[in-house]
Amino acid sequence: PEHDIVIVGVPLSDSTRHLIDDRFLAAMPDGALMVNVARGPVADTDALVKHTGAGRIRAALDVTDPEPLPQDHPLWRTPGVIISPHVGGASSAMRPRMGKLLQRQIELMLADEPPVNVVLGG
Repeated sequence: PEHDIVIVGVPLSDSTRHLIDDRFLAAMPDGALMVNVARGPVADTDALVKHTGAGRIRAALDVTDPEPLPQDHPLWRTPGVIISPHVGGASSAMRPRMGKLLQRQIELMLADEPPVNVVLGG
């Protein structure tokens, strides 16, 4: 309730699902801005529609729930709501980093070494 801008950048888990709910949004001061760059379900969409639709708060979203947001969803038409694509990795610095990682993975595998950054075991 003491901040005019809240930037949400948490992972989605059972404990963060709908972290930004009606109670949270109601506590934000009038005119405040909520920025969600986490995952769509971190924010309760119905509560977000309620508070932004009333013009009480603003929102900047690069994630939504559902995703993709249907063309006729009210958030598209709500004044004070900005929706942008979730493309944090699409930068000029990303391609060279991807190339270096791919080259390293190939070199490791050719040397019978395990690749790095494995998320799921084989």
